[in-house]
Amino acid sequence: MNENEFRIKLKLSTVAFLIATAGTLCFPQVLNLKENTLGFTNSIFAVFVWLLCLYAVNRSLQTIDLKDKRGWIIAGILAFLFTTSMLFGVRLDAVGNVDFKDWRLWISLPVLTCLFTILVRKFWDFLSGMEDRKNRLAEHIKMPGVPKKTTKYVNILTFLFMLLCWLPVLLAVYPGFFVYDAQEEWLQVASRTFTTHHPLVHVLMLGGIICAVHKVTDSYNLGIACYMVVQMMVVSGAFTYLLSFMRKRKVSKAVRLLSLFYFAFFPVIVMFTLCSAKDALFTAALLLLLLALLDMGSDEEEFYASKSKKIFFILSAVAMMLFRKNGVYAFAVMVPILLLYHKKNLKKLAVLLVIIFLSYFVINTGLTVVFHAQGGENQEILTVPIQQLARTYKFNQEVFEPEDVEALHEILPEEALVLYNPKLSDPVKVRFQNEVFAADKSKYAGLWVRIGLKKPLSYINAWLMNSYGFWYPDTVIDVYSGNTVFTFTYADSSYFGYEVEEPGFRDSKIPWLDEAYRKLALEISQEKIPIYSMLYSPGGIFWCIAFVFAYVLYRKKYHIVIPYMMVLLVWLTVILGPTYLPRYVLIFWYGLPLFAAMLLEEV
Repeated sequence: MNENEFRIKLKLSTVAFLIATAGTLCFPQVLNLKENTLGFTNSIFAVFVWLLCLYAVNRSLQTIDLKDKRGWIIAGILAFLFTTSMLFGVRLDAVGNVDFKDWRLWISLPVLTCLFTILVRKFWDFLSGMEDRKNRLAEHIKMPGVPKKTTKYVNILTFLFMLLCWLPVLLAVYPGFFVYDAQEEWLQVASRTFTTHHPLVHVLMLGGIICAVHKVTDSYNLGIACYMVVQMMVVSGAFTYLLSFMRKRKVSKAVRLLSLFYFAFFPVIVMFTLCSAKDALFTAALLLLLLALLDMGSDEEEFYASKSKKIFFILSAVAMMLFRKNGVYAFAVMVPILLLYHKKNLKKLAVLLVIIFLSYFVINTGLTVVFHAQGGENQEILTVPIQQLARTYKFNQEVFEPEDVEALHEILPEEALVLYNPKLSDPVKVRFQNEVFAADKSKYAGLWVRIGLKKPLSYINAWLMNSYGFWYPDTVIDVYSGNTVFTFTYADSSYFGYEVEEPGFRDSKIPWLDEAYRKLALEISQEKIPIYSMLYSPGGIFWCIAFVFAYVLYRKKYHIVIPYMMVLLVWLTVILGPTYLPRYVLIFWYGLPLFAAMLLEEV
């Protein structure tokens, strides 16, 4: 080592020392210590954290290409957003508010961003090296193809294996998890009174199967169970297609086997597959749409030459939009992105997109007209403004002039405002006066703007509190805490709606397994296990996905970036929703093997 190299190494070591020390000092700002910082600061644990940071940062700076500006920028943006989410999230979770005047926050933000940027870049270099070695090895090894006949049998066995693994759980929670608006959707069919509050395709499917089976057997439980079996078959079919897709793309057998067992046994997958809510079918369609987008991006010419691939793209997109309204909003924003990326086949893609949206509007409008479904509700898309007004009224009522209070009470009565829950908009929004609002929208929009200009930070905190579970990894899902439903009262956890709403009732055939799922759904059990708990965290998995998204962007794998954009757009729609629940981002779990394959393999 010459003198110049020694000086450079010494400078980098000094920088590493400063960053590691500053990062360790700021680290308590991203830990939810309930103000008892001695748990970290007056502990040998802090020394270990400092030593690990020093080693990691020093080694990273010595080996990373410091001139790679593009890589540093992408990693820096990811690290900045992650650091912000942690700093904001810990405050929201601890005290329900981000104090933007807190100097510790603004000092910790650049320090921790710098630390995480270096660590992200080092990890990306490690992944890049693995990928390059794998690609060089693949050039000398020809992977054998799988005969079509064998593939057919593998798909059938895969499909049946998942159904057989889910069947004992269905018997344990028999007739299934009939929850999350299930009763309301069934009643629409039973009473022949329809609204557009829930997607009519799902209302008719759910209510139709239950009513038809009840008419024949006089059993609502059997009707609910039959719906669950149909949904199990649809979801199993989607997973089977994904695994077949991975096999065609030469994803390793180990990854595919792990994915199969994950689909068959991981509780989040099983719970929502056996849940009557529309989320499972919506997410299955979204998962298939991601595969269609991957196909389109990998080989455009082959995609547009294949009639079956184009039909698959159309059907998956239409189904996804029919089962959730936010799917329509997300895909609408996706359109210009697709058109911009696929310039070579602009006309062909435009035709497909026109067919998709035309099909959706014809089906949706046709069902609305045929079944005389009533609409006119505004509170779903006004969830965030409703929460912002309610929060400001509760904590800063002095900013409301007498005429403002009068206008507010016209759309949100006093008895609604006193029910403000920072994590859940339902108690307030359900009492929103739609007809009054519709009669003079500009008046109430003006009220929202006036109050927001007076208390902008209150508005920001209202939105953050309503959504932070989607981006803060350490969140415990407890949004329904204290709410009483048919058979229990939510306590520490509202992770999953373990319930059978009327007209069904729980009739477990395997009580011990039923009890295990009850604990997963309603008790803080998995959250007590380090690392494993992150598999259940919407915020934790979100940042894993964001990390992979940034990495494939860094590696310029733009055909993979496009499907990730669709997931990101769906996520953006739900952070503007009524609360944070795992069911709204079920794609995080249904798509996890695909995201892993995108990172570990060349798909």
